[in-house]
Amino acid sequence: MKKRIVASSFAAAMMALGGITLAAPSNAASESSHIAGQIMVKFRDNGAAPDVLRQHGLSDGGSIGSTGARLIKVPAGKELQLVTALSRNPAVEYAEPDQLVTAATDDPFFGRQYALQNDGQSFFNNYPEYPVFVDKGTQDADVDAVEAWTRTEGNGVRVAIIDSGVAVDHADISGKVVARTNLSDKQIQVAEDYDKYGHGTHVAGIVAAYHNNDGVAGVCPGCDILDAKVLNDAGTGSSSAIARGIDWAVANGAKVINMSLGQRVSSRTLEAAVNNAWNKGVVLVASAGNGGTQAKIYPGAYPNVIAVAATDNRDAKASFSTFGKWVDVAAPGVSVFSTFPNHEFTLGIQNNRARGYDIASGTSMASPVVAAVAALVWTTMPAEASNSLVRTQVESTADRIDGTGAYWSRGRVNACEAVRAEGCQQP
Repeated sequence: MKKRIVASSFAAAMMALGGITLAAPSNAASESSHIAGQIMVKFRDNGAAPDVLRQHGLSDGGSIGSTGARLIKVPAGKELQLVTALSRNPAVEYAEPDQLVTAATDDPFFGRQYALQNDGQSFFNNYPEYPVFVDKGTQDADVDAVEAWTRTEGNGVRVAIIDSGVAVDHADISGKVVARTNLSDKQIQVAEDYDKYGHGTHVAGIVAAYHNNDGVAGVCPGCDILDAKVLNDAGTGSSSAIARGIDWAVANGAKVINMSLGQRVSSRTLEAAVNNAWNKGVVLVASAGNGGTQAKIYPGAYPNVIAVAATDNRDAKASFSTFGKWVDVAAPGVSVFSTFPNHEFTLGIQNNRARGYDIASGTSMASPVVAAVAALVWTTMPAEASNSLVRTQVESTADRIDGTGAYWSRGRVNACEAVRAEGCQQP
């Protein structure tokens, strides 16, 4: 069975985003935290499905993307009992609960974007009533994005953000969204409903906010965004929605998929969706988690996903970041300045963060940095290049900062080296 999926934001005792505690459970959530009234089942023989389900008083359900699994409606409170019973049937490959998902230049604010260019600057957040001071960093403890832009800014590469949606009222990022889908349990009544939580808008801005405008710049300012909303206004959703989001992203031309999400126990349905995307040539990136331990978090720990830890503005491992040899790379994830919705949003209310632009912390913020670097790399590769080649380029060119080999395998990503631009600076 799967654990609760958590949007990977800053964590102390509780999961947090933007350096403040979220009203959300930690990665140590109970196994019983699943969606009531539905389970996920994959049959060895779909022709046998109706008879098998009928024996338990159930009806067949819809497919979950390209995973081969089906979403079956069951009586509330009977989920685990039916999972156990169906798992014993030889016609069933597996049955599992559908777990609850929760969340984790010339631009005026560019000077606060140390992740892109670190000159040792210090800065405040954007909410004067509750100021947060970010002390001086270490020069060049960044991903050398500015140097990378001398070769490429992304050239329309599509990056899918599987998250809480991307705000439609934020001019710095909404125009980069080329397709949207709502796979959450939230009915979209007005445009603002696409992200009233705030997490997805912040992640999307890190990837692809417009460059040389009135706000911030994304690591891949020329990239386009595919917005797969799987989390509702409270930052919760389901595992099956994530799997469908991956499938939708592939069908809509994603070259990179970012998942700032995590769960402790592997899911066969989620892994199938990941592997299908990988086999179709997509690079997948996910946050490593915020537990501060070496415990594996999925989907980041799947072989076909780049798992990302978080560093600060001095190139040190973030105290909250999950780590270990299974983690592939690191990227800035502490007090990262990016876009937030211009309307009222849950994280802003809970955590005293400004509308429009402000800081957030977590491996949720580090993962989209790496996704954006992968997107930049795609534009420098020959037409026949594979996702495996792109992944290798991102990982092999990472700066081997302190902690490499113990906290993560490859180092902190370096966009300039990854795209082989001239004038790259070494840490």
